[in-house]
Amino acid sequence: MKENKVYILLTDTGTLFTRAIKLYTKKPYNHASISFDPDLLEVYSFGRKNVKNPFAGGFVQENIQDRLYNNATCTIFSYSVTELQMQKMKHYIHQIEKEKHLYRYNFLGLLAIIVKKPIKRKNAFFCSQFVATVLQECGIYDFTKPLSLVTPHDFQESPGLQLVYQGNLSDYNQEGTDQQNAI
Repeated sequence: MKENKVYILLTDTGTLFTRAIKLYTKKPYNHASISFDPDLLEVYSFGRKNVKNPFAGGFVQENIQDRLYNNATCTIFSYSVTELQMQKMKHYIHQIEKEKHLYRYNFLGLLAIIVKKPIKRKNAFFCSQFVATVLQECGIYDFTKPLSLVTPHDFQESPGLQLVYQGNLSDYNQEGTDQQNAI
């Protein structure tokens, strides 16, 4: 029987916007994404729709080959999931993708994290809130706090996660890179 894995990608791109977030959080990573393949060919999140404008955000399929990620540091984790959980996650994300014009980036939610008061907004997510929602809605992991307060750092403390890689994102999956030794 084939083992199914979902991948959680935590990144720090070093942009002005992410440096501002990092200044507040004091954590190494400030963005979370989800993927269904180990090569990260299809990566989903809520983030900037335009590389040059961090304030135009929403549902995005990220391209880790994009220059935004050239100098990004990352940690990649995996969860082992059942075939049913995998299908539920893919369906959930593809429904959002089909209706992405109805979804927006939850900037207000970022402020809610600062004051530690959850704000639930319809069809609005920030990156880690989106990834946490996918995992919880599909029965992978039940967070102990409101999903609107989940940060990228919270994933690092989730039981059941396996560390796949840590280092420069541009070095991940390069020809000849031994990922297990990169940790």
